[in-house]
Amino acid sequence: MHVVGRHSRYHQRMQPRICLIALMSLVVLRPLPARADGFLSGFVGYNFGGDSQNCVSLRNCEEHRKNWGLSIGTTGGLFGFEEDFGYAPDFFGSAPGADNAVLTLMSNLLVVIPAGPVQPYGLVGLGLVRPHAKLDPSSIASDQNTLGWDIGGGVNVYFGHTFGIRGDVRHVRTLQDITLGGVFSNAPLDFFRASAGITLRF
Repeated sequence: MHVVGRHSRYHQRMQPRICLIALMSLVVLRPLPARADGFLSGFVGYNFGGDSQNCVSLRNCEEHRKNWGLSIGTTGGLFGFEEDFGYAPDFFGSAPGADNAVLTLMSNLLVVIPAGPVQPYGLVGLGLVRPHAKLDPSSIASDQNTLGWDIGGGVNVYFGHTFGIRGDVRHVRTLQDITLGGVFSNAPLDFFRASAGITLRF
């Protein structure tokens, strides 16, 4: 009885300590809530590869046809989301009186390595791809709205919390065949976009 009683008192003294240690462990080990940062990024670049006949590859490029655009989104921890608007004038070439372009509006999932001022990221998404072409002032404009996907990656380099620079490469491809009279016919539109820009974080 004496041994049992002593064991019971020992158990009663230890039980609160065990509960306290367990509670402290839960507090210390639980994941901290990720800080969500919004961002706004403007960029300029050029298209290459695929149906960008002016540039066979990123380095083998006879004529840089500019693209430009804007991305806005948010990141928190490893993941983020962005809306990316891109516009590529003269995508199919330039000629007097001709007008053509490719517009993209993509919703992308971001996977970010958020350690330090240098933050690589990858992305994948779906959205609108809208090629447009008009051969001359007297011809009828031809355009097509279609669903497409993009995949790519890049890196942000931040100088403080607010300001940074960005560079990335993305592969864009339509899910349907595109037909633009006299310019492009019966095939998915496929190209890469290389760009650099400024990122503002808030």
